[in-house]
Amino acid sequence: MKLGGKLTSRFDFIIISAVAFLLVFGLLAIYSSTQNVFQVRNNFEKQLFALALSGILFTVIYFLPTTLIRTAVPWGYGLSIFLLLAVLVLGKTINGAKAWIVLGPLNLQPAEFSKIATLLALAAFLDEKGNDLDDIKTILKYLAIGLFPVALIMLQPDLGSSLVYFGMMLALLFWRGISTFGLFVVLAPPLVMVASLFGPWYIAGAFVIVAAFLFTFKKNIFITTALLGVNFASAFFVKYLFDILSPHQKKRILSFVDPNADPLGAGYNAIQAQIAIGSGGLTGKGFMSGNQTQLQFIPEQWSDFIFCVIGEEFGFVGTMLILVMFMVIFLRMLKIATEIRNQFLSLVVVGILSIFTVHFAINIGMVLGIMPVIGIPLPFVSYGGSSLLSNFIMLGIVYNIYRSRQMLT
Repeated sequence: MKLGGKLTSRFDFIIISAVAFLLVFGLLAIYSSTQNVFQVRNNFEKQLFALALSGILFTVIYFLPTTLIRTAVPWGYGLSIFLLLAVLVLGKTINGAKAWIVLGPLNLQPAEFSKIATLLALAAFLDEKGNDLDDIKTILKYLAIGLFPVALIMLQPDLGSSLVYFGMMLALLFWRGISTFGLFVVLAPPLVMVASLFGPWYIAGAFVIVAAFLFTFKKNIFITTALLGVNFASAFFVKYLFDILSPHQKKRILSFVDPNADPLGAGYNAIQAQIAIGSGGLTGKGFMSGNQTQLQFIPEQWSDFIFCVIGEEFGFVGTMLILVMFMVIFLRMLKIATEIRNQFLSLVVVGILSIFTVHFAINIGMVLGIMPVIGIPLPFVSYGGSSLLSNFIMLGIVYNIYRSRQMLT
């Protein structure tokens, strides 16, 4: 009993069990959706190789000294920026995005690993700044650290990965205890940018709301004018961001409003995914027996749309089990974050939790038609070596912190 208790105090079997469940379902779905497509029949074997490599990385990270996480911050962030610059020059273009570096048989996506480095840098910054989050200069420095890699990723362009950064940055600020004014400074520009996509009347309404909030905060004229200028610039910046997106990404965003406006084009994936999930019924059509899956109605359904494969072949029961496993992981990570007395490491766990949560929410949302189709994999389930490696690196960091949590202050 003592040995078992000691082991569970250093290794969380709940999260790893839920992850193992997701991996099994993911491998089954990848196998089912690729075996009738000659060009990608080896995707299953590639995912197994990536899983083996991920397991090795997880083990190594688990046993590293926890203090190394903080020490590696400047080196990791610098390397991630270098790789994001390198991919713009040397990268391989896939689906309209120059986002992959080819290393022999491996296609590595620097944006996946940059999330981790940027998270660590942001967590270290918030830990060092103490209670200075009401200072607008501190907030701007924080945004600069987080948005610099986002700007490089948008040049690829990769809208999906960029959105994950925004979710992570907001979660860290919330966990650190940012003031209402600080939260306004961070949230106002994105809200104005979203409003600008719907036309001038929405922009006007957004500015009325921004001005009203600024009036209630009663800041000096310089800060008020500067913030109005930033929000005003954000509205026009949207057009620039939209223009640099590839044509298929633009169509995906526009089709989000009305998928039926282009049912054979940009809205096709969303419509077919909903048909696949709906046709699965309660228990599904059975492994490798889904019509939408086996007849390849949904392009590349082994990656971003893998949830609809599970929905069709394993039904409502299968999809609910997937959702429950994710909830187990999220709640358990949140519990770990609240138990850690070290502020930096607590922020790291929350950041990792936010990355997984944003991936989960966007991926499931776009399959169900309530989010735009922007290319976000489902953690531990979707096909993709870089995604799986990144997920296990983050999982290894969480377990490393869990292992040492009682000795950290």
